[in-house]
Amino acid sequence: QVQLVESGGGLVQPGGSLSLSCTAAGGTLDDLTIGWFRQAPGKEREGFGCFSRSDGSTIYTNAVRGRFTISRNYGENTVYLDMNILHPDDTAFYYCAAVSALRLSFRANFYNHWGQGTQVTVSS
Repeated sequence: QVQLVESGGGLVQPGGSLSLSCTAAGGTLDDLTIGWFRQAPGKEREGFGCFSRSDGSTIYTNAVRGRFTISRNYGENTVYLDMNILHPDDTAFYYCAAVSALRLSFRANFYNHWGQGTQVTVSS
């Protein structure tokens, strides 16, 4: 079965940048639709980005569009989340998720494989 391993979380100043990685073991990214989620303390889990298995296209919520970018490294079987112009309200625990489906969704229950998550803190 597919396992997702995340890395790259940490502390960054407002306006700064940070990149997260999500590596798929036991599967290939060609067969998986990838979703990115975050959850801040006391808030619901929020889906904000999705990467299509069919054509490699991406969709984003208004909260991150223009600042966050999802990309894929074929040789490393890894999806990257590049975050720019970070705000304090971007602080959250970040997860990647995957599912063998063609459609895209920001709903957490759509995905059946999850990374372990990584903390992103944006603060001075």
